[in-house]
Amino acid sequence: MKIFKIARHYLVVLIAENNMVTRCWRPSVKGSGSRRGGDLNGRFKELMWYKDLGAHANGEFSMAVIQANNLMEDQSQLESGPLSSVKLGPHGTFIGVYDGHGGPETSRFVNNALFSNLKKFATEHQEISVDAIRKAFLETEEEFLSLVKTQWHEKPQIATVGSCCLVGVICSGLLYTANVGDSRAVLGRVDKAAKSVAAIQLSTEHNASIESVRDELRLLHPQDSRIVVLKHNVWRVKGIIQVSRSIGDAYLKKSEFNQAPLLARFRLPEPFPKPILRAEPSISIHKLTSKDQFVIFASDGLWDHLSNEEVVDIVHNHPRSQGIARRLIKAALHVAAKKREMRYSDLKKIDRGVRRHFHDDITVVVVFIEPYSMNRSSSRSSILSIKGGTPSSPKLQFQHIFSK
Repeated sequence: MKIFKIARHYLVVLIAENNMVTRCWRPSVKGSGSRRGGDLNGRFKELMWYKDLGAHANGEFSMAVIQANNLMEDQSQLESGPLSSVKLGPHGTFIGVYDGHGGPETSRFVNNALFSNLKKFATEHQEISVDAIRKAFLETEEEFLSLVKTQWHEKPQIATVGSCCLVGVICSGLLYTANVGDSRAVLGRVDKAAKSVAAIQLSTEHNASIESVRDELRLLHPQDSRIVVLKHNVWRVKGIIQVSRSIGDAYLKKSEFNQAPLLARFRLPEPFPKPILRAEPSISIHKLTSKDQFVIFASDGLWDHLSNEEVVDIVHNHPRSQGIARRLIKAALHVAAKKREMRYSDLKKIDRGVRRHFHDDITVVVVFIEPYSMNRSSSRSSILSIKGGTPSSPKLQFQHIFSK
């Protein structure tokens, strides 16, 4: 039974008092590789958490998160070391950026489940592969929809919660990039002769603002003339949501969750015969070379304000020891403030919730790739697990689902 499969992955349903999730969030860090830079657990400054520099199996990394929503909806993780449960199995680095919408439940769920699912399928396949990554996404989706089914009558709003999901896996000289939603991964490739750096987008985005995405939706739903609707000058799927692929959003995946007791504003007038949104990831494989210096993984909150080229130039032209991910977020906030004709110092004074009117939650993970690491023995890889945005509060209650 699907609900018992959830338990086997030690997944936890987060339930706060009065069915509200706590506003507090804290990072979780495990492993010796996180000590680089002297900030083992990362640091907090106002609404920002950051880890300026750490070490992973293939180089170094920098992470930062800024909160704008009243409840932090972004989640992220970096896992370095074994990528399966087999002792001599694949080793490398896993990066995940999960941009939630409608609430934090789905992104938190993915943050707990996806890497575990990938290790399971990598163990079965005895390698990291496109198929193993795809299966990990779809398994995580099925587990969350099973959870929605168990909570549907007591907490119907959980059917409206979803998450974009961007994943990178570095293993055996290859970089796998998988995505559902509109987060983005961009590679910085250095041309030493020209003393320049090129920005190469690795991820495919699924947002109705993109014409090819609208064409895909119309092709998949030829009988539905309103599968995409221009509403207030923004293209939306069924006039409701901008992304065409996600984890969660059960109310647009199964008709059984698109009826009472769901709030009327989320209900469609007619039942739908097949899922409107999908959880099928777009996956690419890139063979790494000595010219490939770094990759930026970030939620759309960063790309709303900075172009691929601007982001890559900032990373290339500043010392990594000074906190590249944090620098990128600050650059985005400067642009956000300028758009509203205000000073950056004034924007910083605005508290979460109200801050969402000026910018979104932003998560940035910059992964630096050292050429020597491509040929290094995998058995010597350091083990690291770091999560930014993990809830931790005395008021938080945990409801465990036990298998039989």
